[in-house]
Amino acid sequence: MKAKYLLVFSLLTALDAFAVEVDGIAARVGSSVILKSDVIGEMRRAGAGADKYAVVRGEMIERELMLKAAAKAKLQMQDWVVENRVREIVTRVFGGDKNRFKAALAKDRVTFPEWRQRLKDDMVVAAIRWQMVDKTVSASPSDMRKEYESHPERYVSDSRVTVSAILVGPDDVAKKPEIDEALKTEPFGEVAKKYSSDARAKDGGQWKDIKPEDVFRPEVCAEIAKMKKGETSKWIELDGWNFLVRKDDETTGAKMTFEQAYDAVAENVRKELADKRYREWIDRLKSETYIKVY
Repeated sequence: MKAKYLLVFSLLTALDAFAVEVDGIAARVGSSVILKSDVIGEMRRAGAGADKYAVVRGEMIERELMLKAAAKAKLQMQDWVVENRVREIVTRVFGGDKNRFKAALAKDRVTFPEWRQRLKDDMVVAAIRWQMVDKTVSASPSDMRKEYESHPERYVSDSRVTVSAILVGPDDVAKKPEIDEALKTEPFGEVAKKYSSDARAKDGGQWKDIKPEDVFRPEVCAEIAKMKKGETSKWIELDGWNFLVRKDDETTGAKMTFEQAYDAVAENVRKELADKRYREWIDRLKSETYIKVY
């Protein structure tokens, strides 16, 4: 019996060792351990590619440092604050449908307690960063003027275009030759009203004074960028849908005055200063903590 017990114990020990080897430790931060599976899970949540492993691991190390700093500062997140945030997310993302919310968690193989703890940690990290970095940052008039004069390319109004589009769905692809023929004798807008499935078909398919990336997919935006005013594209096929686009008008960006750019300048100055102070703070935390990367 004793021999059997020893055999079972040795097998379990071997399995445990195998599990550690398969998963493995990505980093140690003080007494805390970040596993490779933790990093991979975070990459999956962020939609990061395999080449971003080291970057995500570094971000997780910094996150752990901030959680430790919050604990040391006795910064806590009250449960009622977390519950309010949970309700807000379920309402905003899932229309208040808790079943849809639970189904989404199950799809990602995440339990509610795990998800809630992650949310709470996110809130703690945001709070300690605000306390240690962001609340002390302000944009001085001299820094703002220097930023505006040093980076004029950042303060140019957006280029805008007016385009008209004809959109043909997968079931109407056969109508493309008919549309091409109609465009030879009829105005683009009238043909769009007759054939297009576009949201603006009733307006002749026209999208007025827009940033193309706010409306169209990158492939269509790329085509619009190449076109001259008054030019019509060839058919652009995307996932069974076909686009025909005409560039009606275009206005190029103009240099903004300091007053016009004021809010953007102030935001850029604050961001640059906050990033600098954040890096200094993190470097200080790193120097005070045992960290080993595997």
